[in-house]
Amino acid sequence: MLSPLDYFFGLFSLDIGIDLGTANTLVSVRGKGIVINEPSFVAIEKKTGRPIEVGTRAKEMWNKNPKEILIVRPVRDGVIHDYEVTERMLQYLINKAHEQSWVPIPRPRVVVGIPSGVTEIEKRAVYDAALSAGAREVFLIEEPVAAAIGAGLPVQETRGSMVVDIGGGTTEVAIFSLGGIVISRSIRVAGDEMDEDIVQYMRAKHNMMIGEPTAQGIKEQYASAYPLPQERLFPVKGRNLMTGLPAVIDVSTVEVRDAVSGSVSIIIDTVKDALDDTPPELVGDLMESGICLAGGGGLLRGLAERMTEEVNIRTWVAEDPLTCVARGAGRVLEDYNNLRRLLVGLERGSTRH
Repeated sequence: MLSPLDYFFGLFSLDIGIDLGTANTLVSVRGKGIVINEPSFVAIEKKTGRPIEVGTRAKEMWNKNPKEILIVRPVRDGVIHDYEVTERMLQYLINKAHEQSWVPIPRPRVVVGIPSGVTEIEKRAVYDAALSAGAREVFLIEEPVAAAIGAGLPVQETRGSMVVDIGGGTTEVAIFSLGGIVISRSIRVAGDEMDEDIVQYMRAKHNMMIGEPTAQGIKEQYASAYPLPQERLFPVKGRNLMTGLPAVIDVSTVEVRDAVSGSVSIIIDTVKDALDDTPPELVGDLMESGICLAGGGGLLRGLAERMTEEVNIRTWVAEDPLTCVARGAGRVLEDYNNLRRLLVGLERGSTRH
């Protein structure tokens, strides 16, 4: 039997799903869908340690900030690197989500997506940060599980399904059957690594220094994993390492594809490795259902075609892949009784199931 207090909270609680990503943090609210999509950046006043901007405004200062302001990315490689700043960022996001709801309960239930390869200590850091940020109750869910649910894959059915979730800091590969993960892989090669690939390529090939924001823009607009129907040239602004002066050069989409090819190959090799350990019956299922690409990295041009060609299984991109984890985390609370066993538990007493 539920207590009167539990019954009251169940009726009026604000349920929130959070994709705590390296590049972006997304928040979904039960009944509303995605309500927040903010870069995982915080601008801090060095002297006081006080956060002055969170999200988009903080990212706009990236590599442009004066010396008295520090730009922090509190989540790196899918895990918390700065606990206090992450707590402040979550507090900001939870409060912002709450402002958009009529619900009078100030402390929501929260489901947070975490990489499948994190340690117990890293899980606890996420859990504690969400509680400290104002959550009444916190549940953790592995990102590939949340991504699969958000993409609409039949993870609870007998037939197998597969998701490749490429975020900013990690790539998660998982094969599902009967509501559980049969095979999984987690590597710290993803969108950020591709940005760094582009920075290093420009330095080595063109003697030009560019910043991470520029590299990220090049990746999003011009990078590909497979030859494009029409290759093109585009201008890149940076600093010439020989003269130390500003310069503009033309770079081709072929060069950008070469720059990110190493990271793309590692991701595809990880998928091959997972398939190599997959039972033959499930491989047969995957030949029919295909491989689903989720996460921001799923938007890389030609990646689905490249993977289809290399692993001989049809690969397709989820609808709105960037929001899959957040939508999946939100769906868990909408259908809690059926999906609760997909949540990740900490030691006894840390989460309620």
